Amino acid sequence: MDSSKRKQLDRDGFCVVPGVLSSKMLTDLRRVTQETLDALPREHEEDNRSTGSMVSVYEHPLLADLIALPEAQAALKELGFGSAGFSSGYIISKPPHSPRLFWHYDWAGWDAPESYTLQIPQIFFMYYLTNTRRDNGCLRVVPGSHINDNDLLPLLDEAHTPELLRAADPSRPAFSDRPDEIDVPMVAGDLLIGDSRLLHASHANESDERRTVITLWFHPDTQDLGERLQAFIGDMVADPPADWPEAARIKTESMLARYSGAAEPWPWNRNRPYPTPAQ
Repeated sequence: MDSSKRKQLDRDGFCVVPGVLSSKMLTDLRRVTQETLDALPREHEEDNRSTGSMVSVYEHPLLADLIALPEAQAALKELGFGSAGFSSGYIISKPPHSPRLFWHYDWAGWDAPESYTLQIPQIFFMYYLTNTRRDNGCLRVVPGSHINDNDLLPLLDEAHTPELLRAADPSRPAFSDRPDEIDVPMVAGDLLIGDSRLLHASHANESDERRTVITLWFHPDTQDLGERLQAFIGDMVADPPADWPEAARIKTESMLARYSGAAEPWPWNRNRPYPTPAQ
């Protein structure tokens, strides 16, 4: 077990595993994502200036290999996790000269009491396809915000509203500099593993090139969660397309975080309460 990285994940809410993607896989992903993004209508990019283009990973069967990547699953085991089921993911590409991404959480199960414990109900895998820096839109995070209150919380609006997606008002707190934030520049091919409860955003992409990341959401050791939360996660699962090649479909389906019980799922809630509820 990699105790130093697990300690960082538990303390800060993220860690980086270097060299997870082979050079061939990185080249193939760049080609496929570029083709996919080039085919989007222009208005898609305009309507998502803050996040960048968001396209399901189910747009191309090559992504099945990324979802089931043995090196990434081995990294999870090195961190001390058992099995981890997949729910969904996106190709996210900030266009050139686009504004900041707003502060937000990926997690939407804040009604579940497990959301306020050290157990991680959802993690993100982020694979950046280019080296990232402050000037081309690298990630910003607030370390520890996955388990600790933060005074930004009561200032945030519902994430992913049309106004935020277009960055219509960059003076809003969701786009602000924070005294407790840090930059997380990445090397293409490395894997960023993060707790989906972590407050994160990104800098503006001031470069002349797209800044593309593939984000996948996994749920480790779901058998240790309450059944209502297992049901909630099961509702998040997206099935692979029926027209995918059989091998890609089978590979993806083997990774899905299925739930077959009868428990009622927790409601969808992206707004973390402030202060944290007493447990």
